[in-house]
Amino acid sequence: MSILCYGGSVARQQHPIGLDVSRTGRILQRAFDDALTAAGGALATWLVVTALKGGDHTMQRDLASAVGIEDATLTHHLNRMERDGLVERHRDPSNRRNQLVALTAEGEALFGSLLGTVTTFDRRLREGFTDGDLATLRDLLARLRANVAAMA
Repeated sequence: MSILCYGGSVARQQHPIGLDVSRTGRILQRAFDDALTAAGGALATWLVVTALKGGDHTMQRDLASAVGIEDATLTHHLNRMERDGLVERHRDPSNRRNQLVALTAEGEALFGSLLGTVTTFDRRLREGFTDGDLATLRDLLARLRANVAAMA
């Protein structure tokens, strides 16, 4: 409970929902990244290998959009992943300006390892929730995202 002042009057109100959602998101993201790091990956690595595993985003530009990061940031991650032997990049033969990205055998193996970590993390997050609870949570989060989109 917080106390807010409006033009000299005092009102009792709960914290803004955006603050609670933001705090929860940061806590979950840190815990998820920590779990992935302990398994030999990181959140950025997981996002890239998952997008590549789906096969729909092999062009570097499309991959950045699918992962939700800037091109320059993706380039940084891909440089590291290429040095680690997880991905390969090649010029698109039909348009040499485009780079195609693919998982290597090591990248495929890392995906399998990280998938186990992700599954375990997700199972732990779901503890104490019914399927109905999770459906309601997903619906509420979707409504919050829609409200934010309507503000833009």
